[in-house]
Parts: sequence; C-alpha cells; structure tokens
Amino acid sequence: MLKTASRNAGKIDAVRRVKDWTRERFSLDDDVAVMVAEVACGLPGCPPIETIVTFWTAPKTRHAFKAFKPVAEVTIEDLPPYWMKNAIITESGDLSCC
Repeated sequence: MLKTASRNAGKIDAVRRVKDWTRERFSLDDDVAVMVAEVACGLPGCPPIETIVTFWTAPKTRHAFKAFKPVAEVTIEDLPPYWMKNAIITESGDLSCC
C-alpha cells in the first residue's frame, strides 16, 4: 500500500513538473489549461508508454506534443522549442502520428 502511494506521489510530482516546464517554455498564463497524460500504446512500433501534453491558447486552438516515454522520465529537453508553438497546433483530435 505504501509503495503504491509513493509511486503515485512520484507520478503526481512528474506531472506537475512537466506542466510547469510547458507553462514556462510556451509563456502560458496560469489560467491556461495544461493537461499531461501518460498513456499505454498497443500499436506495433509504438513505445509501450508515452506522455501526451496538451494546452489551449484559445477556445478552439489546441496545442499538443508527445514524449515517447513515461512522464517520470520526461526532461525539459523533451519539450519542443518555443518557436514550434504554432507547429504543434492540432485541429483534429488525432495524435496518432506524433
């Protein structure tokens, strides 16, 4: 039981860290929604676990990127550079390619 609580606390800390880095990297205000999700992928050639980061800069302007590793292993170097902010806009809900 304590091992699970410790593991969950570590994951929560990692999610917070990635959110903070995302806010800082893309100059996002505190009221901008940032979502960090760790997902399992069962498709051939796909990493077993990946982290998807999504944020909105307008009601219909969603930005998203993936790190092909668990959230606890994501580093600030895994985030796209600031100048790619418009390149990571996703209009369809499809993140299957990247």
